[in-house]
Amino acid sequence: MTRSALLVLADGRFPAGGHAHSGGAEAAVKAGRLQGAADLEAFCRGRLHTTGLTSAALAAAAAHGLDPHELDAAADARTPSAALRAASRRLGRQLMRAARAAWPSPELDALAAAFPRGAHQPVVLGTTARAAGLGPEDAAHCVAYETVGGPATAAVRLLGLDPYQATAVLARLAPEMDQVTARAAEAARQGLDALPAASAPLLDLTAEQHAAWPVRLFAS
Repeated sequence: MTRSALLVLADGRFPAGGHAHSGGAEAAVKAGRLQGAADLEAFCRGRLHTTGLTSAALAAAAAHGLDPHELDAAADARTPSAALRAASRRLGRQLMRAARAAWPSPELDALAAAFPRGAHQPVVLGTTARAAGLGPEDAAHCVAYETVGGPATAAVRLLGLDPYQATAVLARLAPEMDQVTARAAEAARQGLDALPAASAPLLDLTAEQHAAWPVRLFAS
């Protein structure tokens, strides 16, 4: 295992397409629920302990070597919003392109062949972590950070929020990211039936509304 590979995979500059998605922040800003740093922290915390936990466990399970077809079906079942399912598969397809260039492996090739339109992003991320020599906890860490990092970056662009304040939010959430990572990795070790299915219905509802906007800054 190499910590450098973990840094590469978790780096926001890794060309996996995440910069084009707000994680629901754009819809929250428009609805007036996200107006400043305090709102951002609450938004990210809620996302981390619901959809973040679910996605982190799926990624950890893929890194652990569980059947990616079963995990993709599990991800589908845990994503009620059609718009978010589509976004997850687009992100998975983009991540797959970057991952195969960075860490060529038969497992990534097989997953790409099995899902030509894209597997769900957490499944691809976990498989990528495995190809990079990383473990389930590493994959879960990547997802946990991405879950809050994406909305934080988006809030800076959407609100003109002070980037120092946004970074401070991430720093305050770091212990909770570790907790979510540990829970996700433990669930992955217990098998498919133990994977969490925590949800955030408001994110699902606003994702559907956001997808219908004629003009938007972010894809989701």
